Amino acid sequence: MVVGSRTCAHLIQSAAGVMIFAEPRFATAVMEEGDLAGMKDANEELDRVVGQVLDRRPDIKLLFLVGSCPSEVIKLDLSKAAERLGKQYAPDVRILNYSGSGIETTFTQGEDNCLAALVPDLPAPAQSDQAELLVVGCLADIVEDQLQRTFEALGIGPVRFLPPRSAEDRPPVGRNTRYLLAQPFLGETAKALEARGARRLDAPFPLGAEGTTAWLKAAADHWGVDAERFETAVAPARRRAETAVGHLRDKLAGQRIFFFPDSQLELPLARFLARECGMIPVEVGTPYLHGQHMAQEVAWLRALGHEGAAAPRLSEGQDVEKQLDRCHADAPDMVVCGLGLANPLEAQGITTKWSIELLFTPIQGYEQAKDLAELFARPLDRKTRLKV
Repeated sequence: MVVGSRTCAHLIQSAAGVMIFAEPRFATAVMEEGDLAGMKDANEELDRVVGQVLDRRPDIKLLFLVGSCPSEVIKLDLSKAAERLGKQYAPDVRILNYSGSGIETTFTQGEDNCLAALVPDLPAPAQSDQAELLVVGCLADIVEDQLQRTFEALGIGPVRFLPPRSAEDRPPVGRNTRYLLAQPFLGETAKALEARGARRLDAPFPLGAEGTTAWLKAAADHWGVDAERFETAVAPARRRAETAVGHLRDKLAGQRIFFFPDSQLELPLARFLARECGMIPVEVGTPYLHGQHMAQEVAWLRALGHEGAAAPRLSEGQDVEKQLDRCHADAPDMVVCGLGLANPLEAQGITTKWSIELLFTPIQGYEQAKDLAELFARPLDRKTRLKV
């Protein structure tokens, strides 16, 4: 539930909405002039609205109070409000909070902040020396099921997912937890997990056959899975992915692509398109570049310069005017960018791909590799068909 103005609610819902596979639902506690002027008790008003929401939706088991600029300006302490209301509605409803104020550089901060808020509320594991694997990041149910079957074939487990499908199925976290990031924009969540004693398995991200294989191999190595068993478990799906992507390679190979910083998916996407599809990334911009989480992705991209193609420029942060100048100078065949830049660039005859579409489509794992490649092949195919 967003606590703030209607405008804040729309913006923050768009940010948290990238967690589409977690099926979030939203409410808004609209702050009006009386709240901002101190003419009303903001906590009493908040309690009233929370009561209304829970009365209307008795199926809610987990409610987030999401702060915004207006609620923070008037010093409304949502952490204390969440604690107070959590006691009032326990054990039927858990109430947590996180700040949505400042989610402007990258909309994927919405998922990161939400999952980071979940971590302190996760239970401690039972007393045991058994290692447990936690896959972190919102994934479509079908992708979770595919990954779960692969981990079972590898003999890795128990395996949990964050966020869980049910708010009541909270995965335990402690010193025996090993986690794999399924999304590249979860820096705050990773810090919260490590504060609980969990350790990250160093891996690239599971996009395409190559990325998925290396991601799975990180877990397999930690669990001591031998090479023969690993190959038996992953080879059929890997071959299907390589074959499916290979059918699209002719459409993509040699096409030059420019990434504006938007979602933090840019580096693993560029790696997949370059190494598996033959595209040529000329610049890969990202809002934040986490040195540890992105180490393998950066190494693979830089290795392109030693494999006969020029290594792409890597840029961090958002300086749109300079990036637009470089984009026009590069004259790429395709640009990956946010909605605000897509229409003006299309008007200039530049083919674009909306970065947000890559958050709303299952793209992780072997079985989705073809779908991921098709997301980039379709705009180029459309441009070819529209040529007069």
